[in-house]
Amino acid sequence: MSELLRVEGLKVAVEGKEILKGLDLTINTGETHVIMGTNGAGKSTLFNAVMGNPQYAVTAGRIFFEGRDITDQPVNERAKAGIFMAFQSPIAVQGISVENFIRNAKSTVSGEPQRIMPFRKKMHKQMEGLMMDRSYGDRYVNDGFSGGERKKTEILQMCMLEPKLAMLDEIDSGLDVDAVRIVSEAVSEYHNESNAILVITHHSEILQKLIPDYVHILINGRIVKTGNAKLIQEIEANGYDAFKEQAK
Repeated sequence: MSELLRVEGLKVAVEGKEILKGLDLTINTGETHVIMGTNGAGKSTLFNAVMGNPQYAVTAGRIFFEGRDITDQPVNERAKAGIFMAFQSPIAVQGISVENFIRNAKSTVSGEPQRIMPFRKKMHKQMEGLMMDRSYGDRYVNDGFSGGERKKTEILQMCMLEPKLAMLDEIDSGLDVDAVRIVSEAVSEYHNESNAILVITHHSEILQKLIPDYVHILINGRIVKTGNAKLIQEIEANGYDAFKEQAK
């Protein structure tokens, strides 16, 4: 186990409004972390800041990945380093198939060209695990896909790109019970001692397979409490009101 991500005193603003107000977080390889909190607390802002989305301005603090300061690095360099983000609302991309999109991305982050047939064979195997018909590989990315199909495509990308840190932003939202099970099993199978998982969720169903090592409560731009999986039961029983005073 070694340190993978370290966020120190992170403050982030969007369109001049401060969202994160001094956030600290450390994630080691082999760990699963869960971020929970009220709407607008800054959960997605944290993910976008770590990924390097330029719309999210870091006004204070630093972000380290494998000991290197990446605070000022662009998105593509962070992806090459092994950071992946699955979006809460994946967009459609016209003109490029799912297979070509992922194969090009894999070539870019790995620095090595991907031979078509071995890549396709591996992708088809991953699609079977996600209960996705192979025909989705030939369709434009997310074009005409249902919400659940888009989320599965995000997980397919994760499995094929093999990042060191996978950040999953409400990957379970809009999924039925069976789809949540399929997605959570795929993420659980992917997770090992060499990578780490960071999940935003409002629900506990996905955590039946993804047993978190740490649960963080994020309210008003700050992590106000960290605990183990038992903290989820406390939230479900009492809501977030008990934590709001700590965020002031």
